[in-house]
Amino acid sequence: MDNKNLDSLRHSCAHLLAHAVKQLYPGALNAIGPAIENGFYQDFDMGKWSISEEDFQKIEAKMREILPRWQKFTFKEVTLVEAKKLFKDNKYKVEMAKEFAKQGKKLQTNDPGDFLDLCKMGHVENPSKELRNFKLLSVAGAYWRGSEKNKMLTRIYGTVWPSEKELKEHLIRLEEAKKRDHRKLGQDLDLFVFSDLVGKGLPLLTPKGATIKRILERFIVDEELKRGYSHVSTPPIAKVDLYRTSGHYPYYKETMYPPMVVDDEELILRPMTCPHHFALFKSRPRSYHEMPVSFAEISPQFRYEKSGELTGLIRVRTFLLSDAHIITPKEKAEEEIKKVLDLISFINKAFGLKAGKDYRFRLSLGDRKDSKKYYKDDKMWDYAESILRKVLKNQEVPYYEAENEAAFYGPKIDVQMKNVNGKEDTAFTVQYDFVMPKRFELRFINHEGKEEEPVVIHRASIGAFERTMAFLIEHYAGAFPLWLAPVQIAILPVSDKFKDYILKVEKTLKEAGLRIEVNQDNETLGKKIRKATLQKIPYMIIIGEKEVETEQCSVRTRDGKDLGQLTINQFISNLKSQIEKFL
Repeated sequence: MDNKNLDSLRHSCAHLLAHAVKQLYPGALNAIGPAIENGFYQDFDMGKWSISEEDFQKIEAKMREILPRWQKFTFKEVTLVEAKKLFKDNKYKVEMAKEFAKQGKKLQTNDPGDFLDLCKMGHVENPSKELRNFKLLSVAGAYWRGSEKNKMLTRIYGTVWPSEKELKEHLIRLEEAKKRDHRKLGQDLDLFVFSDLVGKGLPLLTPKGATIKRILERFIVDEELKRGYSHVSTPPIAKVDLYRTSGHYPYYKETMYPPMVVDDEELILRPMTCPHHFALFKSRPRSYHEMPVSFAEISPQFRYEKSGELTGLIRVRTFLLSDAHIITPKEKAEEEIKKVLDLISFINKAFGLKAGKDYRFRLSLGDRKDSKKYYKDDKMWDYAESILRKVLKNQEVPYYEAENEAAFYGPKIDVQMKNVNGKEDTAFTVQYDFVMPKRFELRFINHEGKEEEPVVIHRASIGAFERTMAFLIEHYAGAFPLWLAPVQIAILPVSDKFKDYILKVEKTLKEAGLRIEVNQDNETLGKKIRKATLQKIPYMIIIGEKEVETEQCSVRTRDGKDLGQLTINQFISNLKSQIEKFL
């Protein structure tokens, strides 16, 4: 079944859910019920009622009771006056009817037999047969129209598929996704927490979570330095004038935090780093000898996200970005973009991500007709898009093109990652910018001794650390590869009487640069092994009387494999060899 027919199937099932809920809970009002990826949802104003997942069995039973009566959707065009009369008891339908009428859209009702609703086309032909394979999944709160100024509604999510087999396969995928959900694993593995006192969307990394961030930071900074980047440090706050100059303030004002007035200056938390890097570039004259200039920074940034859109580490209000801006002569842009994509592919390979399976590239294009959203320079848009397309065609990573997804200042390559649900998210981007050099009057002296305007390549090598951590937690189900694991080795003493040898082993491993944890709790060895296994620690060293006598250690892996006895030096050598192969 193609996407259009799947959308019709899912939207139709949202109507079925609405009918069942309204029958079971008199006075409940249905709002909107669109098809979404892999399912649908329906929003309700429940009035005096409340719904939890415990009610799903009852609601599903009512849906199955109703379904045989639904033979065919019938449609009728109505006027605004008629719509107001028909839906006078549902303020949400009346509001939508007014909005559609104002936009010049036709108003239409549909009825599968005994449930009149206001809706557009997009429904199945034979609902009683086609809507059988459904399942309700979860319930959440959602503001009407997505605005926190409006009432909080009850949103019920569900899924429906053309066949029972497809439904079962999807439910199995969802169960696997639950096991890999970074929000649950983050708590189970003690990686990050949120605090109401600190604020929504502001994650607190625990020592283990901070260890992963530190490993990622050192890894990317070292790799970027090898590749010729100059790492800089700029303040996470600036005058609003900086973002007025860049053009970000009018474009991104709604996602920026409010300005604050300090000593007659209007300051704002930065949502991006590029204007700071341009100010650095302009701090002195630049010659073609030093071009391109590649400023990189592990940059804290701040963006206002609506509370209903906050999702674990995936969507937060403050994040750390592996940001960089390559200010280059136009003729070198293609070469520099290729280098950036090579770096991204190298990093993804180190993360164990496979091109085509776990990620792909997207060429995001602009709309020449939309001068409000995009900077007007058709010639430069054509040139920039052709450069990005040419580079992508020579990559081993598959790519596709998407209209109207570009930044306002130029086209971009988006790195699209698949999460555990199979949904693609943009992890980070590579952007060709021919607008900012004009706005900031960036210049360098070319080989003819004349001033020349460069172009800018904006890029992130691993994107936001928080989002990357979420992807990696889910990708590995918390069982990180050895080089990335916050704790690489758990030392499990059989008894505390071997303290001297334990201290010796601990000291040797730490001096070798390995991350360890010693469990000296008064527990059985079996409990200690289970605890380390649940924490997904890659290796466990068991120390008992035999190990002390032979000055060795018994080693086992988190998946239960017994590696036998090894000397500490042998063990260290094996681990270092494993880390080197991965990187």
